[in-house]
Amino acid sequence: MGKAKKRVFSVVKAVKLNARDRVGPVPPERVIPDPKQKAAARPKHKKTLADLLSSGDEASRD
Repeated sequence: MGKAKKRVFSVVKAVKLNARDRVGPVPPERVIPDPKQKAAARPKHKKTLADLLSSGDEASRD
């Protein structure tokens, strides 16, 4: 087994460790909803009056 590698002091890691001790851990990542995906879920065109009336007739017949 070889000799253990000597740890090099890192200022960045020391500052981050100090900040975590004072402020607390970093909050978990939040997922931002994609507006394009939301737009794709909706129909591109609204139903016309004729479509609404024809679908209403079928529901009333049952």
